[in-house]
Amino acid sequence: MEYLEFELPIKELEEQLQKCEIIGTESEVDVTETCKQIEKKLIATKKDIYKNLTPWQRVQMSRHPNRPYTLDYVKALCGESFLELHGDRNVKDDKAMIGGLGKIGDQSFMIIGQQKGYNTKTRQYRNFGMANPEGYRKALRLMKSAEKFGIPVITLIDTPGAYPGLEAEERGQGEAIARNILEMTRLKVPIITVIIGEGASGGALGIGVGDKVMMLENTWYSVISPESCSSILWRSWEYKELAADALKLTATDMKRMKLVDQIIKEPLGGAHSDRETTFLSVRDAILKSFEELKNLSSKELVKNRMDKYMNMGVFKG
Repeated sequence: MEYLEFELPIKELEEQLQKCEIIGTESEVDVTETCKQIEKKLIATKKDIYKNLTPWQRVQMSRHPNRPYTLDYVKALCGESFLELHGDRNVKDDKAMIGGLGKIGDQSFMIIGQQKGYNTKTRQYRNFGMANPEGYRKALRLMKSAEKFGIPVITLIDTPGAYPGLEAEERGQGEAIARNILEMTRLKVPIITVIIGEGASGGALGIGVGDKVMMLENTWYSVISPESCSSILWRSWEYKELAADALKLTATDMKRMKLVDQIIKEPLGGAHSDRETTFLSVRDAILKSFEELKNLSSKELVKNRMDKYMNMGVFKG
């Protein structure tokens, strides 16, 4: 188990509890009461830390190395029924963007999402979850197939942004993302979007237009990452915490500004501390959203989606 800087008091208590249990099993000393006291203190410390997370700490939580990624959710939600589909029929298959057909319960879905890696090798293979234009074009191809066969779409967002490399720009990164946004606004099947980690910039928006947009509790959604914002405004990464606060990027901020529809609660300690509970919460939220959307006609779906996005944002003349 890996710990973030602000989680170190939890690490200390967990180590104390472990030592206490070892003493109890290896000697005749009764340590039951001591263990209970440490457990009690551990729960209180966890509650205290996780209830008062700053925006920057939530950003750190969304990047936790043990946090479940898109394929973890796909496996948990669809089991063996998931069939991955590859390629954009133009350039190549982008490994940072995965997509395919899968069943949740008795309902088929087209599931699309960004995938990060678990270690150095897989992170390079997945390009750190940063999709190239062909990734967004693959996503669009799959959405269009889903529309053709009347299959609802689920998108899982977890990206530090679209890949900003020269070759990505040469192949039309901006156009690919803009095309996806345009086509998603008028897709004739339900789109359910869940932000499961980082939701950064156009990279997230490229698969982020949905009838129902939900965020897990310890995720963020913003036009720019705190580090990049800090380096632009202050010419240094040192002010990332200040930038995170100013960007209003947490799930609570997004819900308050009506930019997302729902916050999915995470277990105490984050999604990685109890994966099964997290998967169940996401599954229930997806199925509940689908129940609300499935009886709407394609005309109603498109109209409601367009109205929803047109009503976002306020300005003063």
